[in-house]
Amino acid sequence: MGTTQLESVPEPKYWHLKTVLSEALDSEFTVGEILPNERDLAARFGVARATLRQALEQLELEGRLQRRRGVGTTVAPPRVGVAVGTGQQVWPGAAGDAWQAADCVVAAPPAQVAGVLETAADEVVHTVRRSRMTHGQPVAAELLYVPASSVPALSAIDAPSGAARARAVLRELQRLELEGQARSVELGSARADDARELDRLPGAPVLLVTTRFLAGGRTAAVSVATYRADTCRLTFGDSGDVEIHHDPERRAS
Repeated sequence: MGTTQLESVPEPKYWHLKTVLSEALDSEFTVGEILPNERDLAARFGVARATLRQALEQLELEGRLQRRRGVGTTVAPPRVGVAVGTGQQVWPGAAGDAWQAADCVVAAPPAQVAGVLETAADEVVHTVRRSRMTHGQPVAAELLYVPASSVPALSAIDAPSGAARARAVLRELQRLELEGQARSVELGSARADDARELDRLPGAPVLLVTTRFLAGGRTAAVSVATYRADTCRLTFGDSGDVEIHHDPERRAS
């Protein structure tokens, strides 16, 4: 059989350069080290700056490099281990939960979330904002949407606002009997608010993990968690859980 048109297309120059740069990262640079500027790198490897830029962008997508505001392009640390799903289904905020509650506001959720919660388009819900840190760096941000009907005993007097109110919503939510969870994962891009919280540039690749918590035969809460795609690895086990494992093999030396 003859080769197809795609098979006859030579490897793009930037793709070959990406491989060469990746080998250089392993042998010549350490984690956190700032790379030389684009002009010097392009001269060293004998390529146009546009080609170099494509290779650097690909390495950033793969988690080998990080662009940091006011610093430049640095060698990224190994992917961190963050457990997204476990065999035991629990409410957010249960014992051992690594997320930190930051704030809680009462507002109408996005239309898609309202549809999942089966609330009216203008019906307000408790929106709990939480964050997750690993090895001193932000790796995920979460918005947890909880209808008032799921936390009927919540007292505004005891927890008027902020992190205290967020913890109160989580505490009341755990009074319900959790019947199950449904989770989906998709690739997205960081919005401006996500980018600020995760120390990324707007439009950077992120992993969106949406979880429905079921109780009383209905959706009692919806979580939308945004993970940095450059620092996390999602794997799907035989049980259908979603986990992120640390990769000890891939390190910059």
